Formats: sequence, C-alpha cells, structure tokens
Amino acid sequence: MPTIITIIAMAILDLNKPEKKIGYEMVMKMNLRAKFPRTFKFLLLLGDLFWICFGAYLPFLLLLDQQTLSRDLSIYYEILPLLLISSGILLNINNMLSLVRKEFGQIFVGLLVFVFELYIVVMASNFFFRFFTYPRSVLLMAMLLQYILLAGWNFFCWRLEKKCVVPKNVLIVGNDDLCEAVISRIRMLTSLNYHTKFTCEKFSHMVTERSNDLIDLIIVMPGVELKSKDEILHYCQARGKQVMLVPDVYELFCYGIELDQIDDIPVFRAKYLKPTFERRVVKRGFDLLVAGIGLLILWPLFLAAALAVKATSRGPVLYSQIRVGRDEEEFRVYKFRSMVQNAEATTGPVLAAKNDTRITPVGRFLRATRLDELPQLFNVIKGDMSIVGPRPERPVFVEQFKKEIPGYGYRHNVKPGITGMAQVYGKYNTTARDKLIYDLIYIQNCSVITDLTLIIQTIRVLVTKSSTAGVENNHGTVQVGEYQVHRL
Repeated sequence: MPTIITIIAMAILDLNKPEKKIGYEMVMKMNLRAKFPRTFKFLLLLGDLFWICFGAYLPFLLLLDQQTLSRDLSIYYEILPLLLISSGILLNINNMLSLVRKEFGQIFVGLLVFVFELYIVVMASNFFFRFFTYPRSVLLMAMLLQYILLAGWNFFCWRLEKKCVVPKNVLIVGNDDLCEAVISRIRMLTSLNYHTKFTCEKFSHMVTERSNDLIDLIIVMPGVELKSKDEILHYCQARGKQVMLVPDVYELFCYGIELDQIDDIPVFRAKYLKPTFERRVVKRGFDLLVAGIGLLILWPLFLAAALAVKATSRGPVLYSQIRVGRDEEEFRVYKFRSMVQNAEATTGPVLAAKNDTRITPVGRFLRATRLDELPQLFNVIKGDMSIVGPRPERPVFVEQFKKEIPGYGYRHNVKPGITGMAQVYGKYNTTARDKLIYDLIYIQNCSVITDLTLIIQTIRVLVTKSSTAGVENNHGTVQVGEYQVHRL
C-alpha cells in the first residue's frame, strides 16, 4: 500500500505532463502491474462513496438553520445506509469502477445517469416504505452537488489511471476480413490504448519470436483452428502475454461448462443454449410485473407520443409488423409509427439507414429516445415478447441470417425482448454476428438479476450517442519464414 500511495503522489505532482509515464516504471519493478487495477478500483469506489455522502450532507448545512439542522440531520443518518448500498450496486452495474477504457464524455454521461438512478431508488424507497421524509430543496441540491463532486473526482482518477496504464501492442490472428473489422474498432477507440502492430492468418513461433518484445496482447479471431488456439494460449502463459479470443458458437457452448465425470474420467458437460422451464416461469412473472408497472407509470408518455404522431403526419398512430419470436413462431409487434405511411411500398423490406428520408421528424425523436418501442409493453402482457431478450427480426432477415451465420437459429430459444444484451453492449451498426454472440451469452445467463442489470444499463444507452465512423487502413506485408505478417 505505501508503494501505491507513492505512485499516486508522483502522478499527482506530474499530472499535467502527459509525455512522461509517471509511476509505470515503479509498478513494473515492484511487480504491481496486476494488482494495480484492483487497488485502483477499490480507491475509486471509496472516493465515490465519500463524495456521495458528503454531497448529501452539505445541503443540510447550506439550506437549514441551526435549529432545523439538529432536527433534520436524523434524516441524513437514516438514509445513509440506503445511499451507500445503492451507490455501490449502481456504480458496479453502470461499469463506473473502471475508467481507463472510456473517453471522459462517457464518464460524464455515466455519472449523470448514475445520480438519476440513485435518486429514483431514494424516492421509490420513500414512496413504498415511508421511513424518511427528505426535504425537496435538500434533495435537489444534493443531486447537483454529488454530480459536481463525482465529476471532479472521476476526472482526476481518469487522468491518473491514464498515466499508470501503459499502451499495449497487439497481434491479431485470423483472416484478413475479420482482422480488418477489429483494427477499425481499435483505431476508433483511442481510449483503449491499443496499438495494432501485426496481423497474421496463421500463428507460429517464427512470427512471434521475432516480434516478442513488440507484442503485449494477442487477439484470436473466429475460424482459427483449435490446435493454433492451444498453441497461442501456451505461448501467452509462458511469456506473460495477454490473450483475447473473439468467440464463435463453439466457444459459447463451452462457456460456463460444468465439471462431470464418467467413472474416474473428468469430463465437461456443455450447457444447452436454452433456459430451463423453471427459469422461464420466473422470467414470465418478472415480465408481467415490470410491464404492468411500466404501463401504470408511463401512460402520459403514451398519450404525448400518440398525439405528436397524429398531429405531424398522415396515417395511423400505431404501426404493426410481423416479427419472429420464440421457436420461430411469427407474431405482430406494435410500435408508434416513426416513418411516413406505406414507407416500404416501393422498396420492399429494407433495414432503416442512418439518415433514412422515410423517417418523420417526430419519428426521428421517438427512435432516438426509444419511445417508439413503448407499445411493445402490450406484446409483453400478451406473451409474445419479454422485457429483456434478443430483439425480434423480420422473417425475411431471419432466413437470410440463418444462411449466412452459423448458429443464428439458437437466438429463437427464448422470447424476443424490448431491450437486450446486444442493445446494451453493442451499437446500431454492430454486425448481426456480433449481436448474435451477445444474445447467446444472454440466453445462457438469463435470470431476474441479469434482466434487472440490463434494464438499468439500458437507461445509460438511451442517453449515449454511439460513434460509428469507419477507418480506412493501409498496411504492408512482411515475410517471416514461410508466413506473411501484415505490419500496420
């Protein structure tokens, strides 16, 4: 711990000199590189909780006189355990305990969502349990102060973590097309601090031994033979390199496998990509509860959206479309109409483009805020959909994806959802294959806790605009032994 404090102190003193790697050499020499992220997360969490408590206490001092203060401070002590527990859970769910891979704009928005969620919990607790009465003026000032204090603290920690994390040089193993997609993403996300140095289609010691000092991370793409993956894992273990595998359906079947045995022979039992009957029953009860509460609370938004659609364009308020549900059964999904009437009369079934001229001005707003999806709560009540699950696709696209993407049919082992893991972790231009991976991971892990987590994270997605710009790459080819390695 003293060494960590020394590193932090040195980084603070030199915070405004980005060209120097303050603290990194010390971390390497003291073998603290692996421990630093865990220690940093703990310190970040402690600081967050301190500023949350201080931000909730300060308004009492600023807004209340001495006599009122002595009486109302008891409210602060009553609410403190709820603030601490809720803050810890929400910070973790919103992934706010690791900052190094984020742009500060993402942290800025994430904290805004966190403070909003925190006080939804506070007000809901007050409504249902009535164990405290929080003065409205104190509540509003507390939210503002907590946000300002947390933003300042997280900015400091973000700068500090950037100082202490060294950039990683990357080797990508896989075919050119898949490598190119990953390279484009890495180059867009400068906050990752990854520098792609090489790509190759086939891993070999001849490739890596000559570039051993230049590689910190190896990313293995789908399609690489299992023998090569085994060789890469052994290589990385022996040399302290980090390895990441982009999964295919085979890896997903192996995800979360259980140990079993045949006599004295150890075996792994792969999980089916299908929830049990008991999980489906619990999930159905959760869906009905959430959809019922949603309809009760959100009816003013239903009314406002319906009036806006009707007043600004011709045609019906609601739009229905055939989609594919569980077990590939077709059903009719409902949405607020966001396009002109008969939008596909001349084009046929096509996916909406980014600047699609068929979308009305009100429809653009409804799509951006996802308010056009609200009528799907009736689909949930009816039983065609779930609150959380893979997004339902149209039959024509399902047939196309089933031909192009192995394992695509497995996503229909559950009911489709209003939101899902692919919507939370992906972007609107995430490929169908990558969305499928997220959907299959969700199917293996679906539970009430998973659904609650994804619902909370959906709030952050609704206020975050994803970057989708592509990057053009130019690279040359280097011959290493009998293999070609592309230097980027």
